[in-house]
Amino acid sequence: MSSETMRPKAILNDTTRCIGCRECVLACKERYSLHRDVPRRWTLDDGLSARNWTSIVEREGPKYVRKQCRHCNEPACASACPVGALAKHATGAVTYDSERCIGCRYCMMACPYGIPRYDWDAPVPYVRKCVLCHDYVKDGGTPACTDACPTGASIFGDRDELLAEAHRRIRENPDRYRDHIWGEHEIGGTSVLYISDMDLSFLAYGSRLGDEPLPARTKTAMGAVPPTFIGVAGAMTGIYWLVRRRMKNAQKQEREEEKAGAKGGGDDTA
Repeated sequence: MSSETMRPKAILNDTTRCIGCRECVLACKERYSLHRDVPRRWTLDDGLSARNWTSIVEREGPKYVRKQCRHCNEPACASACPVGALAKHATGAVTYDSERCIGCRYCMMACPYGIPRYDWDAPVPYVRKCVLCHDYVKDGGTPACTDACPTGASIFGDRDELLAEAHRRIRENPDRYRDHIWGEHEIGGTSVLYISDMDLSFLAYGSRLGDEPLPARTKTAMGAVPPTFIGVAGAMTGIYWLVRRRMKNAQKQEREEEKAGAKGGGDDTA
């Protein structure tokens, strides 16, 4: 089955089964040859960085929650990107193309989950994030993180089937889970789903994101970006032309004055 006709895939994270072993983190780093992370003040809150595309967030209990890109069905990051460096695929993945990226970081500001991170250590900085192992999944493979999970806390499959499994677990174990599937409907739904015995609203910037896809809210604002770019480019071109014209006129006047001075000096000598 080609990626174009593939049923949307997803990951289901069951936090009640996570033991915080971080095998998923190590598997991701190994598959994508990510170097050891450099601790920074702004990454200590959730562990994500340009070198950590997934992390384990520890809560009181202790309880563990895996954090990664949610791969929204209608991603705000892709909507905000003025050059199309981010794209949603039939595999469920939201991928990133560094060759198109201009480093504006609009995607970082648009993401309601605070996922994309800037690679400050690279000579040419790029945005980095989980890509749901898109290149593997489209060829029939599976994500490294779900393969590595020893307890089944993270499983991979068709999104519809995982939603059915999540509903079954909640229905059959009402004392174990909250009656909610994070990612089923929020902001249009995501390809990374969660069930848990605790509130997972802390994974998002807003505790009540709503079910409306974020691109619907940003479309008008982002629609103004291309005209703005064109307007700025036109203004800069006009300024450049005026400056060049003044410089040429000044140079012309200097040459005329030099000629006049040279001519006058010749008359005196005569």
